Amino acid sequence: MGLTPDWPTRDLLSHRVATTPEATALVDATDGTAWTYADLDAVVNDLVPTLRSAHGSPVTGGEARPRVGIGATTTPAFVAALHATWRFGATAIPLSVSQPAETLRTRLDRLDVGLYLDTADGDQLSAIDWHGRKATVDSALDGDPDHERERSAQARADATWGPDETALILFTSGTTGRAKGVGLTPGNLVASAAASAFRLGVSQADRWYGCLPTNHMGGLAPIVRSTLYGTGVVLESGFDANRTPALMAEHDATGISLVPTMLRRLLDRDWQPHEALRFVLLGGAPASPELLETCQTVGVPVYPTYGTTETASQIATATPDEAFANPETVGSPLVTASVTIVDAATGEPVEAGTVGELVVDGPIVTPGYLDETATEGAMGPHGLHTGDLAKRNTAGKLHILGRLDDAIQTGGETVHPTQVIEALRELPDVADAAVVGVSDPEWGERVAALVVPTEESAPDTDALRASLRERLAPHAVPKVLGTADQLPRTASGTVDRDAVRERLRE
Repeated sequence: MGLTPDWPTRDLLSHRVATTPEATALVDATDGTAWTYADLDAVVNDLVPTLRSAHGSPVTGGEARPRVGIGATTTPAFVAALHATWRFGATAIPLSVSQPAETLRTRLDRLDVGLYLDTADGDQLSAIDWHGRKATVDSALDGDPDHERERSAQARADATWGPDETALILFTSGTTGRAKGVGLTPGNLVASAAASAFRLGVSQADRWYGCLPTNHMGGLAPIVRSTLYGTGVVLESGFDANRTPALMAEHDATGISLVPTMLRRLLDRDWQPHEALRFVLLGGAPASPELLETCQTVGVPVYPTYGTTETASQIATATPDEAFANPETVGSPLVTASVTIVDAATGEPVEAGTVGELVVDGPIVTPGYLDETATEGAMGPHGLHTGDLAKRNTAGKLHILGRLDDAIQTGGETVHPTQVIEALRELPDVADAAVVGVSDPEWGERVAALVVPTEESAPDTDALRASLRERLAPHAVPKVLGTADQLPRTASGTVDRDAVRERLRE
């Protein structure tokens, strides 16, 4: 299912440059260098022969599309490499450049990647033996744009694309070490961008500020969406709480995607949003009520969002007014997301207000995982089973309560970690917390919490438990309490539950 079954027919940049060639496409936040869509188009066209030399003649589509790995830096070079891969007709696989070299090599081999595009001018692959082809593309954006345009105009070789072909493979964040490869189509990306535009709005003057890792959807979505909207994207190679606010203001960024820990660091430095900023899309992890209250006080236009890799980003997003009035909600589903809450045991829909598994359907949903068995297990009559626990109130607003496999079974009782986390965050001595189950021979599992104190000294655990008994059922009060300076997180900002358990064991 798609919004427009016969579109796109080529790579997304080809469609864009034919419409608004002189609009600003890219800005390097550090030095201010800017490229129009015509400039970027010329660079991309000049890169295609590099891919063709590795794979032979242009690809026409279908199951035989080659796979190209791309070093996932948050740079203009990555954007050029991504669009060049699609123009050639290959499936793009953004891969983290921070992972160990051997891990990267293993993933490239497992995915049968024929070419790796280095966007950082010498990454970890140079230190290992890999049988595939490698090319460096960071210098492709150097030189005279007018000269590049002339050379680009001499010959074009745009690949054909259908909306239901696999154009992108991303990996889930893998909070328990089980990352899965997700295939996404041009149709998924277009439907996601359209739905986001309905919720956030789009202006010709928009500039989305990108500083998240581009091997995750949170960092990749602004690049894709800006191309579809014809707006600009400003790229910073990595988030820096001291540097990012000034660069955002300098380049008149109108929007930014952040995870809660990043936003917290900005607010801890007394950040005041600049006048042009109209949205902060906040995802990757739940936003605490305290964080949202601070946003309301300071005037941060925050849009808490819930999404997945499998849905090309957003499923539901709350407006600032909704978030400030009800901090527990992530708002209503977007227009292209059909959401059903089902009983985790029976798969049958449940009534409003009842906790169950969130299932989503619509044109944003992936055709499937690389592992066909995983795809079969995730798809049901109501759509994709997200594995997330949620409830939906009578007004249609969603409340996300954690992962289905996070649920802790202790002494015959079920404890949802999110409810314990919310109770902990209400305590004055607690800045943040993570809650997991740890094995116990008597109870099956014990409720265990890793707490980030508001002060340097650790809070009194007996006092914490006494306060929690006033807020939680006895079986939900953590039997194990540990403290840490910060919670361990994955690259996408979600809490790393395996690392939390290890900390608590220590």
